[in-house]
Amino acid sequence: MDMEAICFQIITCVGSAKSAYVEAIGLAKKGEIEAARDKIKEGDEFFLEGHHVHADLIGQEASGNPVPTSILLIHAEDQLMSAETAKIYAVEFIDLYEKLFAKGLI
Repeated sequence: MDMEAICFQIITCVGSAKSAYVEAIGLAKKGEIEAARDKIKEGDEFFLEGHHVHADLIGQEASGNPVPTSILLIHAEDQLMSAETAKIYAVEFIDLYEKLFAKGLI
């Protein structure tokens, strides 16, 4: 697979993950906590796929086979980190909404 295709594979996977994490927040906001947690798991599956592709590139580089750097690869890595951050916040929001609903505050 060429480098451009690899980058787009990462971008597609982690983009789907990030979308699932954002959807999870929306579900939690409506009080659908279990559905929100399920959506996090769905996002994790996408994220893991993108992470594995990225990890393969790191392994290639570590084995002495340089990976060509491009703006597309930088964008793919940026999207990977952005999705990871989105998950962190989504999990926190879900926990917060769960507590707010349990206390009858919303």
